[in-house]
Amino acid sequence: MAAPRRDALIGAAIGTVFVVTWSSGFIGAQLGAGAAPASTLLAWRFIVAGGLLLAWACWRRPRIPPRDLALHALIGALGQGGYLYGVFLAAEHGVSAGVDNLITALQPLVAAVLAVPVLGERVTRRQLAGFAAGLGGVALVVGGDLHGGAPAWAYALPLAATLCLVGATLIERRTRPSIGLIDALTVQAGISALLFTVLAGAGGDLAPPADPAFWTAIAVLVVLAMFGGYGLYWVNVRRSGVGRASALLYLTPPATMLGAWAMFGTTLTPLSLVGVLACAAAVAVVLRAPAAHGRDRRSPAQGSPAQAPVRRAGAGREESDGSPRTPERRRAASR
Repeated sequence: MAAPRRDALIGAAIGTVFVVTWSSGFIGAQLGAGAAPASTLLAWRFIVAGGLLLAWACWRRPRIPPRDLALHALIGALGQGGYLYGVFLAAEHGVSAGVDNLITALQPLVAAVLAVPVLGERVTRRQLAGFAAGLGGVALVVGGDLHGGAPAWAYALPLAATLCLVGATLIERRTRPSIGLIDALTVQAGISALLFTVLAGAGGDLAPPADPAFWTAIAVLVVLAMFGGYGLYWVNVRRSGVGRASALLYLTPPATMLGAWAMFGTTLTPLSLVGVLACAAAVAVVLRAPAAHGRDRRSPAQGSPAQAPVRRAGAGREESDGSPRTPERRRAASR
């Protein structure tokens, strides 16, 4: 019993740190929003992160197979480039933070549903109920910020961002690249740095401002949001599957709201606090549900050969000890 309990405690600790660090990305974006455009902020986030990871890779000199290099370039383009650009661009065009958060909160539900046909994971009714309740909790958390003002097409941006993150997650789980997490992050940060550098340079926004708030935001986005939040997202996916890892994202809007309250004095409404409790209850339901099973797992009836009873052709019976049925034993058994 000690090993499962220890594993559960480790999983809870990783999940808690993940929620806090993933939420810091929204805080970092708010810190840097007044100092530079989103493309500048994202470009320098990945230039700094990619430079640190590349320096580490040059010292270690890992061997990355071409297949894994291509896969993680695609995963990075979707999971970091597509996801972040959709969220930031929606905010630039007037989509409120509440609506942005609410639409991206569809990710756990979409990921869990698509994991059934794509990965063969099993989603129970209890988990589906938890996902639906979590979405309702997020709606309560951000309910006070559901005002309009953005063009209609801008609301498709956070939805596209959500689909990019889901797509990156399913591709990684379906293809199972063999390289470690640090090497994977190096490739993903590199492709994202290239994409956002080209984007910011094309718009004339690549030069970083001297504002200390900008570099504070970059530090938060690199150290906490990327190395902490994004890195631990993949740790959770590998440990517990797509559905359970994605369910933790329901806790990030409440955590972001609490962080904004602590740092910027944002008002906490009673309805938002009810939403926080609803999100926590929903995640507890999902995580306490039976674990999902992939296609590659054996059912109990297909246990390992060492555990299966030995059945001899034409014998009609099983020998529990696996010993051969000699004529003498068959005569003894018939008596």
